[in-house]
Amino acid sequence: MATAKTATAPAAFRRYTNLAAAIHLLQTREITLLDPALWDDKNDAHFMQEYKAIRGFANVFAICFAETQETYHHWRVFSAGVDGVCVEFDKDRILSAFDGDPAIRKGPVSYRLLDTLRKRDEIDVEELPFLKRKPYEPECEYRVVYAEKDADPKAAQSFPIELGWIRRITLSPWMHESLRLSVATTLRSIPGCATLKVARSTLVGNREWQALTDKARVTPGPNS
Repeated sequence: MATAKTATAPAAFRRYTNLAAAIHLLQTREITLLDPALWDDKNDAHFMQEYKAIRGFANVFAICFAETQETYHHWRVFSAGVDGVCVEFDKDRILSAFDGDPAIRKGPVSYRLLDTLRKRDEIDVEELPFLKRKPYEPECEYRVVYAEKDADPKAAQSFPIELGWIRRITLSPWMHESLRLSVATTLRSIPGCATLKVARSTLVGNREWQALTDKARVTPGPNS
C-alpha cells in the first residue's frame, strides 16, 4: 500500500528589520531595496560598492532575507532593541514581486573562506553581490539586488507587494510583554491588515523551556 506523503509548507523568507520599516511596508504595500553603503558589515558594503564601480552602475540597491528559522544572531545583529521586527513572507510570492525586471539579480549568498578566494586568480564580477565570508554562513542569506546603468542617482527602489504574501509578523523578544497587544492592535489597524498574524518572539524568555527544569527536580540525583 502506498504511503501517504506529508505535505510540506511552502518555503519562507524572514526579513529582520524595525517597527518603522514594517509599518511603512504595510501602509505602502511596497518592499524597498536600499543602498548597501548603509550596511553595518563593511566587507559586504565594499563588495557591493566595487560591483557598482566595476560595472558602471548608476544605482545599486539590495535587500536581504534569511532562509532559516529565527536565531539569536539574526535578532541581535539585524533587529536589535525593543523595536525589532521579523516579517515572514511566502518565498515564492515575495520573489514574484521582482519578476520581469531586467535590473534585478537574485540568489542565495555563497559563503567562502578567505583562503579559498586567495587561491583563485580572479573572481567573476557578478559573484561580488553574493559573496560573504564563511563565518556568516549561519545567516542563510538570500539577496535581491537592483542594479541600473542609465538612470539618475536615487536613494532607493521600491516594488509593490500584496499583504497576503506576509505570513506573520514577529515582534522583538526584548519588547516587554505588556506592549505586545498595543503594538499588534496598531499594526492590525492598518487598512488590509485586520487578520494579520502578530506575535512576540519568546527566544530569550520562553516559559515552556524554562519549565523543563521541573523534570530535573523529580529526577533522583546520582547520590540519592
